[in-house]
Amino acid sequence: MAFLDNAGDIILDAVLTDTGRMRLALGDGSFKITKFALGDDEINYELYDYNNPSGSAYYDLEIMQTPILEAFTNNTSQLHSKIISIPRTNLIYLPILKLNQVFTRDNVMADVGVYYVAADDTTMDKLANINGVINGSDPAEGKAWVRIDQGLDTTEVSPSRKLDADLVETQYLVEMDSRFGQLINRNGTQLAATSYIDDDQIASYYLSLGTDASFVIDNPSIKVIGDGGDAQTIAGPRGTVLKFKVQSSLDLVSSTYYFTLVGTETSLGGHTFYMIDTNIRVTGVTTGYRLDIPIRYLKYKSTP
Repeated sequence: MAFLDNAGDIILDAVLTDTGRMRLALGDGSFKITKFALGDDEINYELYDYNNPSGSAYYDLEIMQTPILEAFTNNTSQLHSKIISIPRTNLIYLPILKLNQVFTRDNVMADVGVYYVAADDTTMDKLANINGVINGSDPAEGKAWVRIDQGLDTTEVSPSRKLDADLVETQYLVEMDSRFGQLINRNGTQLAATSYIDDDQIASYYLSLGTDASFVIDNPSIKVIGDGGDAQTIAGPRGTVLKFKVQSSLDLVSSTYYFTLVGTETSLGGHTFYMIDTNIRVTGVTTGYRLDIPIRYLKYKSTP
């Protein structure tokens, strides 16, 4: 939805998401709006001018004059920056999600800043000596995995201090293109349950602390970063950890259809590969903090 300024009147322009339209179309009375989210994607807070010579009434003038986008029907194009409500006014730091890239572990990206996902066994063999390769064909055999840590990333608060309960992320929303892969746990033994797949083929997974223990766990560490090789990336109090791998879809394993339809080719380690670049989006349901993880699916083509 969006607010539109029309000659001084405030107009609320609302559209339903794909899921909302689907439920409304059922016509059985089950469609009820029980939750909603607000966002500030269009707002650049750096435009707030404390030094405006005309006084405090003009500090936010430039922000208020920023054009507001109309509502989108495509749910993948809206609410990139969700607004959250925290009643407490004594917070100096807010929790974030941070990709754990400690180089002493297997949860490290490839050198080009993406996670590789090998579409099949042949591709995995060709990439055996390269870091950051998730075995998409047989995730249980591959070492590489993705880890996201949550907490207060500041040295001003000791990690030994427990993160307040209302700042702990207990549920994550993970969105990815279902045409290319599925979410699977770090051990490669359990596929995540798909909540739904929209008309853009984007699969959504809701993973919760307690009910999805192979994906979401507490982070009990109180060690300072760099102390004892504890593989931490959050400097202050820590909340939870989300960990997963990616399993290649059957289409990527058995054919080159999607690679030739939406992908391209690249050379790596003396070999030529088909390539698809995409993202996995992780959103904290409690805080609304969002993180995009770059993923590159590879399929061996030939040796030059």
